[in-house]
Amino acid sequence: MLYWLGEWMEFEGIFNLVRYLSFRSGAAIFTALIIGLFIGPRFISMLRVRQGKGQPIREDGPQTHLAKVGTPTMGGLMILTSLVISVLLWMDLTSTFVWACLAVTFGFGLIGFMDDYDKVTKNSHKGVSGRTRLLLEFIIAGAASWFILRQTGTMLYVPFFNNISIDLGYFYIPFAAFVIVGAGNAVNLTDGLDGLATMPVVIATGTFMAIVYLVGREDFSEYLGIPYVEGAGQMAIFCAAVIGACLAFLWFNAPPAAIFMGDTGSLALGGALGVIAVVSHHEIVLAIVGGLFVLEAVSVFIQVFYFKRTGKRVFKMAPIHHHFEQLGWAESTVVIRFWIISLVLALAGLATLKLR
Repeated sequence: MLYWLGEWMEFEGIFNLVRYLSFRSGAAIFTALIIGLFIGPRFISMLRVRQGKGQPIREDGPQTHLAKVGTPTMGGLMILTSLVISVLLWMDLTSTFVWACLAVTFGFGLIGFMDDYDKVTKNSHKGVSGRTRLLLEFIIAGAASWFILRQTGTMLYVPFFNNISIDLGYFYIPFAAFVIVGAGNAVNLTDGLDGLATMPVVIATGTFMAIVYLVGREDFSEYLGIPYVEGAGQMAIFCAAVIGACLAFLWFNAPPAAIFMGDTGSLALGGALGVIAVVSHHEIVLAIVGGLFVLEAVSVFIQVFYFKRTGKRVFKMAPIHHHFEQLGWAESTVVIRFWIISLVLALAGLATLKLR
């Protein structure tokens, strides 16, 4: 909105700052952070009153989690509120990429909200059925993928190699949808401990904030040998708003958490990461940068697959962060060590920009 106002004022005076993507990205972080910190206490009080017992705690999980009974969930509403306001305030309203990302983020957040609402009202862990969730997610992700490929093309670029790409044609739509849905559910599975998912999302989003900026610059993309996507730089504003909103949420989600993110937030943030990767044509790099999320999702797949066939478990409990808790690691130890792993993987993902 402010960019449009700056254009109307012909970027004269102080409005000249709005011309620059770097300024608007920094402003988006600050705006989302301030809004999140301001509305946080009010959201927590409102959700605590409305939810009563809060998010159901698994009785078969780590016993230390039973102390969290009564903690409200759906904290993703805080994230989405500050995120959307910040993006709409600082984005270029003509950017189709940002609108596509907002649509997926809001759509996945709505699915997560339905799931959280079902769990809270029924005081059960089941929520919306997995098939229903996946169907809705693929419909939203497929529509967004079709919309995006009209702007970016259907090439799949291979990291670590220069000028190696595969034209997937219309198979790119299901592939991109799989990336978006997979990212959403991987982040959702990671969100099991206080602050565990939030900081890795911040790290991954910060990494892709740099990637989309470079991809959106023809000079930088040519120098680095990475695909150039016109207009992708606007996604840096979205990434910045995600970082600010997540940092504000982490203020209240830090151990001991005053609120849980819930599926409302984790599905939305994961879906957003998937869209950002698709827009920038760095889908494979997302698997590196978000390697922690991949590890969490794979641990669940292995556990279920092996148990159905042998009746035995590979891990003491899945997702894998619970396995380490069962080994005796303190929750804070698991969280901080996983943050370190996330940071190392993000650096590895950034290295792919030059190692080509």
